[in-house]
Amino acid sequence: MHILIADDYAEVRRGIREILADALPEAHFFEAGDGNEVISLLASSQFDLLLLDLNMPGHSGLDVLRDLKRTQSRLPVIVVSGQPKDQYATCCFREGAAAYITKDNAPEELATAIVNILGAVC
Repeated sequence: MHILIADDYAEVRRGIREILADALPEAHFFEAGDGNEVISLLASSQFDLLLLDLNMPGHSGLDVLRDLKRTQSRLPVIVVSGQPKDQYATCCFREGAAAYITKDNAPEELATAIVNILGAVC
């Protein structure tokens, strides 16, 4: 399982990786710090899942999601954001996100969401 973690803060990427390493020991993690890097990695490598923040330099997470769903519509995307669900989740789902998790709930919800989503697409 290859998971791309896209967030502009290295500490957040590291934290997500640590949360998931115990729950998903078979996973290999890759990181991107901005929207342009996400697009580049997605074009050059194959991933099973993208964990995507909305607020990133370069291309925003929402722009990345829109572009991605045009070119790799089968790649599941979980938006992991500091933005409230009630303001952004509906838009993200409309653009093709498989799940929307706020960063304050990520430790409890992220591994379960990944297992549910990848179990459904594998």
